[in-house]
Amino acid sequence: MTGTDEPRFVDAILGWRPTWFLARLALVGAYLLGGVVKATDWPAAVAEQAHFGMSPPAFWAALTIGIELAGPILILTGRFVWLGAGMLGVFTLLAAFTANAFWEMPAGQERFMATNAFFEHVGLVGGFVLVALVAERDRRRA
Repeated sequence: MTGTDEPRFVDAILGWRPTWFLARLALVGAYLLGGVVKATDWPAAVAEQAHFGMSPPAFWAALTIGIELAGPILILTGRFVWLGAGMLGVFTLLAAFTANAFWEMPAGQERFMATNAFFEHVGLVGGFVLVALVAERDRRRA
């Protein structure tokens, strides 16, 4: 063990310079990919919004693409991390309530899956709060 509570290999991983970027990439990668996929298949992006009852669907598709591209870029570049994390956090929470309204479903497999997805989304929101907190702490130390 080193002077910290974690084993040496954990300390080495946490102290490795690329870890911060790779952790942020793991957090935002699905959003970035989703934005690219939607941007390259506009009809499917609009259809997805219509499926979830968002009206007008073209507006919501464009907004979703913008958030899914801009949020990760801000977080990955380290510029306005709070804004990118806030955008994705609010988007994720709204998506959880829109797409995973388990409380409106009868008991069964669909409700089970929606419940899990809802709380996974809540966990992602926590991840966005943490990435903003760490970025702010690092900014203040610089």
